[in-house]
Amino acid sequence: MPAPFPTSATSELWTLPGGLRLAFERRSGPGFAFDLRLPEGSAHDPVGLEGSSGVLEEWLFKGAAGRDARALQDAFDDLGVRRGGGVGPEATRFGVSGLLDDLSASLGLVADVLLRPDLPEAELPVLADLARQDLAGLQDSPTDLLALEARRVAFPRPADSPLAGFAHPPSGTPEGLEALTADTLRAHLEGYGQAGAVLGLVADLEPEAALQLVTEALGGLRRGRQPRAEAVFHAGQRVHVPDDDAEQTHISLTAPGISPTDPRWLAWQVALTALSGGSASRLFHAVREERGLAYAVSASPVLLGGHGFLTAYAGSTPARAPETLEVMLAELARLPQGLNADEFRRARSGLRASVVFGAESMRGRAGALTRDVAVFGHVRPLAGLRASLDALTLGGVNDFLADYTPVSEMTVVTLGPSDV
Repeated sequence: MPAPFPTSATSELWTLPGGLRLAFERRSGPGFAFDLRLPEGSAHDPVGLEGSSGVLEEWLFKGAAGRDARALQDAFDDLGVRRGGGVGPEATRFGVSGLLDDLSASLGLVADVLLRPDLPEAELPVLADLARQDLAGLQDSPTDLLALEARRVAFPRPADSPLAGFAHPPSGTPEGLEALTADTLRAHLEGYGQAGAVLGLVADLEPEAALQLVTEALGGLRRGRQPRAEAVFHAGQRVHVPDDDAEQTHISLTAPGISPTDPRWLAWQVALTALSGGSASRLFHAVREERGLAYAVSASPVLLGGHGFLTAYAGSTPARAPETLEVMLAELARLPQGLNADEFRRARSGLRASVVFGAESMRGRAGALTRDVAVFGHVRPLAGLRASLDALTLGGVNDFLADYTPVSEMTVVTLGPSDV
């Protein structure tokens, strides 16, 4: 049995022989929640087969261990559990929560889906058509179209990479969906295994019992692979996507940020919260409250390829879009001047609150365990995270900001009836 790595008084982190990392936290109560993250997402679709991960995730639930799709769904429903998950750019996730007595059976059902899927080929045309419908729906969502174009411009696929990269949605592309076959999807499934996988589990169990349950259910999962899609940022790009039917001009900004393993990570989070963390934040006040330029304006951190990036968005009228962009860039340009005491206090308090509220539910905490291990390499105990936030000072954050100049490398992508 693998030796545990203690992360706090109530958390454990183990690595199974096949590579799956299990992060467990004991919490009293009648329920459980687990979040399984496999490091295969839409960015890891093979070139020319865009949509592999999205269609495969749907295909896996069309029957497993001798149950057809209806029987498999009934098996989950009979347990009364809540099931979630889906495919993102860099991972496929399976989440389940319910009553503790049903934890073993729930792990068993997820294991059946991954280890013993039926993969009925007759379902593939239907799944491909559903993916095409999802792609067609994107045409009615300018913000989604802008996000895809922004990733294509800011993170183009390296020419020699066999992976499709970040410029398509999980649904794929029309050409990629047309090229998918049962054989290509089965080959893609071989990558879904323990390598790089993380399971976050919260339940009222002895740690050894939790480890045993997970080992019995998922210890036989194949090794799999841990692909890595390179997020090579192209700075200083300026692209406009014409859309004559759009009523607004949508603006997307992307710039380098801070890596999660960088000791300045929390200082960056405080700065972004001050920039866009509520009605008192800089962007909201300057763009919306002072000038009425845009109803929606925001900035947030994004993790791609193990790196952190700053992204910002606003939607404005075509006539006022140039001013909106100018004000956004001006607010980002004055970040090196630092925060004032009130901004720092509000931003740090907001982060503290998000840490506390995010851990209240078992589902939220299970997801946080998974994210911590996948992103930071270890569980961040809540007490330790709060202590790290408390240890931040205005001077320390401003020392970081003095050297942080995102505008100097900003890539701008706009979508609307006229260029900005």
